[in-house]
Amino acid sequence: MSSSSSGAVSKQSSIKTTKPGAASEASLMVQPFTRGQESEVLSFLEANPLHTVFMRGLVRDNGLESPRNRGAFCGCRDGGGRLHGVALIGHATLFEARNEAVIRAFANEAQKQVNIHMVIGKQQPVELFWKSYVEHGQQPRRVCSELLLEQQRPIPVYESVAALRRATIEDLGRVMPIQSQMAFAESGVNPMEVDLAGFQQRCARRIELGRVWICEEKETLTFKADIMSETPDVIYLEGIYVDPSHRGNGYGLGCLAQVSESLLRSARSLCLFVNEQHTEAQEFYSRAGFTLRSRYSTIFLEPRRSSAIIDT
Repeated sequence: MSSSSSGAVSKQSSIKTTKPGAASEASLMVQPFTRGQESEVLSFLEANPLHTVFMRGLVRDNGLESPRNRGAFCGCRDGGGRLHGVALIGHATLFEARNEAVIRAFANEAQKQVNIHMVIGKQQPVELFWKSYVEHGQQPRRVCSELLLEQQRPIPVYESVAALRRATIEDLGRVMPIQSQMAFAESGVNPMEVDLAGFQQRCARRIELGRVWICEEKETLTFKADIMSETPDVIYLEGIYVDPSHRGNGYGLGCLAQVSESLLRSARSLCLFVNEQHTEAQEFYSRAGFTLRSRYSTIFLEPRRSSAIIDT
């Protein structure tokens, strides 16, 4: 989920490090959400808008029950039915939890699944999740440290890039290879090799929703930026690409500035992830007006067979 909001940083919820009593922890139950509970889920997640933009975007786009979510939304409640956490457990596993007990409950639930590709979140909560999850022996395939960056105001666009536009379905054949290469560089898995049909459908739908911006010259893609998740307050960008022949001359900065200016008319902020080791990319985003908000961890998992699941 790496690319290569809102001034709500003061609202960020923190994980309580004091362990709750055994009775309160024992009363927690993780259950899947069903259609009709969207308002409750969105209300819970909106308390921390920047860090829940991906999950909120999926709920807004697809509802709680959809194969497009590539996983199951579930909630963690206490004995009185009060909601203490929301998680998406599946290909990409994310969670918003109010305390350590909830994180452990989600980790135990995730152990029952076989389709988990990665776990992503703020560093401390992910470390707590992993301590519970790894007890059954599954090993990480790759661990990345990432920076969550946010932009609240667009930088001036000194010279517009006339060719910048939203992609159409006719651009799919040029967009897919670039997106696949970027995913491979980050995760070590090429989606065009492991799930060509599904990857094509996902890229096509994003284009059809008007969420892919491109520039091209002589049918060569020179710039690309995807909207991964869109909410009224925060828009999450991914897959920002500048052709090597157009780097270092302000071209990519001009394209991104135009995209930002357009998107910030309808949202309070934009956010994206950048790998902690990619210092050149960090400098690029800093010049584009993005600032550091939080440090994240992404754990990519080795595939496992269903026989490895421990029945609890």
